[in-house]
Amino acid sequence: MAKNASMFVKMAAIVSLVLMLVVLTESRSTLVRGLKETNAIISCNQVTGVESGDDCTSISESFKLTLQSFLAINPNINCNSMFVDQWVCVDGNVTI
Repeated sequence: MAKNASMFVKMAAIVSLVLMLVVLTESRSTLVRGLKETNAIISCNQVTGVESGDDCTSISESFKLTLQSFLAINPNINCNSMFVDQWVCVDGNVTI
């Protein structure tokens, strides 16, 4: 019985992770579409190179940005395929 409960917990965790990724991807594409439709002007004041183990969330937290702000100033970034030494904006403005 304990094995079944443990398997259920693992499956629930996997399903939750997949759902979070779907929601993040959908909200990001909505944000990027909105910026493009309004002809937003994005200016970047500071960049940093991606280091091993970095992802969009860890970089945004390191520079005290919300994930939404980080994605707004990096509209073309693919958080699922970042690579070491990729330049990302960590201080910028979006003008609509």
